[in-house]
Amino acid sequence: MKNLVSIVVFVFAFTFTTQAQKKRNHKKPQLSAEQHADLMVKKMTLSLDLSEKQQKQIKPLLTSKIAERKAFMEKRMEAKKEDKKPTTDEIYAVKSKMLDNQITMRNSMKNILNKDQFEKFEKMQKRRKMMVLKKMKERRMNKNNWKKRRKQ
Repeated sequence: MKNLVSIVVFVFAFTFTTQAQKKRNHKKPQLSAEQHADLMVKKMTLSLDLSEKQQKQIKPLLTSKIAERKAFMEKRMEAKKEDKKPTTDEIYAVKSKMLDNQITMRNSMKNILNKDQFEKFEKMQKRRKMMVLKKMKERRMNKNNWKKRRKQ
């Protein structure tokens, strides 16, 4: 009887731990480009101490940037579903457009912000870029480790 009870307890414990390890798909709510831009402007206002005039000038820039990014991501996801790889010319065009957009955004922000605000904005952008690179590196490491375990 004791063996039966211990086996049942072991089975339940094993079941619960395997259920706890299942990957959960936590999908974030999809905000509109306008909502997302509004939140970004508010964060920038807190960190850069933006005036009302500056907020009104920055919001349309961010809204267009976010809308472009969403459209690009949707297009990219469709291509991924179809298992279609971009050509080198397409990759070049996308990267070139991205860099042009960054230059335009930087010049616009330079015109809108004062010198101190712009310096702080640049620091924020560098810190953000470093965090993104760090997360990408961690993701690659996890993916490679998973592949190695799978081969064994």
